[in-house]
Amino acid sequence: MILDGKKTSSQIKEEIKEELKKIKEKIGKVPGLAIVLVGENPASKIYVNSKIKGCAELGFESFAHYLPENVTEEELLNVIRDLNADEKVDGILVQLPLPKHIDEKKVVETIAFSKDVDGFKPENMGLLFLGDKNSIKPCTPSGIVELFKRYELEVEGKDVVIIGRSNIVGKPMAGFFINEGATVTICNSKTKNLAEKLKGADIIVAAMGVAKFVKADMVKDGAVIIDVGINRTAEGLFGDVDFENVAPKCSWITPVPGGVGPMTVAMLFKNTLSAFKRNKKLV
Repeated sequence: MILDGKKTSSQIKEEIKEELKKIKEKIGKVPGLAIVLVGENPASKIYVNSKIKGCAELGFESFAHYLPENVTEEELLNVIRDLNADEKVDGILVQLPLPKHIDEKKVVETIAFSKDVDGFKPENMGLLFLGDKNSIKPCTPSGIVELFKRYELEVEGKDVVIIGRSNIVGKPMAGFFINEGATVTICNSKTKNLAEKLKGADIIVAAMGVAKFVKADMVKDGAVIIDVGINRTAEGLFGDVDFENVAPKCSWITPVPGGVGPMTVAMLFKNTLSAFKRNKKLV
């Protein structure tokens, strides 16, 4: 069966709209999301435009900052510092990837803790692993967790295999599952006998960025498959899972597109609303 991220994300957005309507009536203010784009990456431009459009739909204010590819690291950091000090801005999102001459780690560290709506700061990552329920969490993993909750899928006691160890998906995803009582294995490109490990998994999270990598013979019957990959090929857009052949074996699977992607964006807005409520002392 399909884990419909598109439908679920629409429900979340409606819930955000309703909550924001009540808050606006009460205090006359709305969340502000600052989005910083460096350079002319076409995919990044699409992502930024969709986030600006999403802000307008939900009633958020958006503040877009477009910087040239050759902007210096210090100039970018100064923009972030200004946004940190701006009371109208509740969340700051710096669109990745950044040009090679800019230190991504330094950029993330410069964003104010209270405005880290991506959940990438070391403090937020640490709180996630400690099981803190109220911290801001990375959008993709928290979107996946939200799907599990809304479809009432059991995690406790399950064997989970995550393919990919990135700071954006793999590592925080492991933290979520550990906190929910699952047994977690994180695999990567150097993992030996990967297919064997996958065959034993109740839940597989594929996040390595290789089109159709996970085949039907790697998956046991009844497994839950979360496909985080978005791979543009000559044949079209595919996830990291061979959906057509794997889907019949699964109990649940996310499609690409329409699975994890829309959930990631919805959780960005949910994080921004949470930051706004905290910054305005509403919680």
